[in-house]
Amino acid sequence: MSSTRTTLRTTGVAIRTMLVLTLVLGVAYTVVVTGIGQLLLPWQANGSTLPDDRGSALIGQSFTDAEGEALPEYFQSRPSAAGEGYDGTSSSGSNLGPENADLIAAIDERRTAIAEREGVAPADVPADAVTASGSGLDPHISVAYALLQVPRVAAARGLDEDAVRSLVESRIQGRDLGFLGEERINAAELNLALDAQEGE
Repeated sequence: MSSTRTTLRTTGVAIRTMLVLTLVLGVAYTVVVTGIGQLLLPWQANGSTLPDDRGSALIGQSFTDAEGEALPEYFQSRPSAAGEGYDGTSSSGSNLGPENADLIAAIDERRTAIAEREGVAPADVPADAVTASGSGLDPHISVAYALLQVPRVAAARGLDEDAVRSLVESRIQGRDLGFLGEERINAAELNLALDAQEGE
């Protein structure tokens, strides 16, 4: 009898504890954190969405035609190994080592194609132009890769190269905390700024 009462009391305490913790941690905590996010960092809390819902600033995009050819009027992103390219549901790198023959062949092929497209020597093509990021979703390109593309983009749009170069330089994002990583440019944001400037 005493054992049954103890078991029932213990079970009741466990159920009440579970209900209270579910309300506090599962509901109240979620509401508070979501509310703080919406108040203090609404753009980030809502997925860092680009204007006109043209994707997220956190996920790279492809600027190619239906055949996969680079659109000459846009700055090109770095390659992606995520699904068919920049697929947020298939985030991954190629997982190929630096001495893998397939990776070396892909890099050589990309370097040759980019050098031809941009009218430069293959040795002038930056590393990020020919290699995918670890996630396959990196939206950034190096400053060197963006500047390499300026003459092509300016010519395709009939714009002055200096104006396009100034726009690129205005979009440079500094190192994290001032010393981590490299300076970089978000390719999608740069292309949107280019479209907006041309439309003015």
